[in-house]
Amino acid sequence: MPKLKPGDTAPDFEAMADVGTRVRLSDFRGRTVILYFYPKDHTSGCTQQACSFRDRYPEITRRGAVVLGVSPDNVASHRKFKEKHDLPFLLLVDADHEIAKAYGAWGEKTRFGRKTEGIIRSHFVIGPDGVIRDARYGVKAAESADLALENLRGANVRPHAAH
Repeated sequence: MPKLKPGDTAPDFEAMADVGTRVRLSDFRGRTVILYFYPKDHTSGCTQQACSFRDRYPEITRRGAVVLGVSPDNVASHRKFKEKHDLPFLLLVDADHEIAKAYGAWGEKTRFGRKTEGIIRSHFVIGPDGVIRDARYGVKAAESADLALENLRGANVRPHAAH
């Protein structure tokens, strides 16, 4: 899958959220969105990444942005993961990997010396105009939220009303 880069238009998508409603990226037009991809609920790296976004969420929202997490897990798994870790943002289902493929976040990776296909841990900062401001592939779970927030701090994002 081709990798996206700053300046590219973020592909729109529609997905089921952990709250049981369908969400489109375009629903957030006019807001900055941090869209992050992670392989699996309830795993150590993914928990670390999600909790980092949770811990930085107050500053993220003060800067007018929202967070959307995406993985192939189903709604029930997302709900349990969200409740267990008190995550204040939506988790989206990408069971067929179509969203990840559109963002270049699905592909070959090496794990424990074996090549497999799967989610490439990544995040994107998408401006209110739908244009990608930052694209990070193969990002470390512990660094993802800080890097996204660093981009927000430098972007002069104006706060907007909550979505």
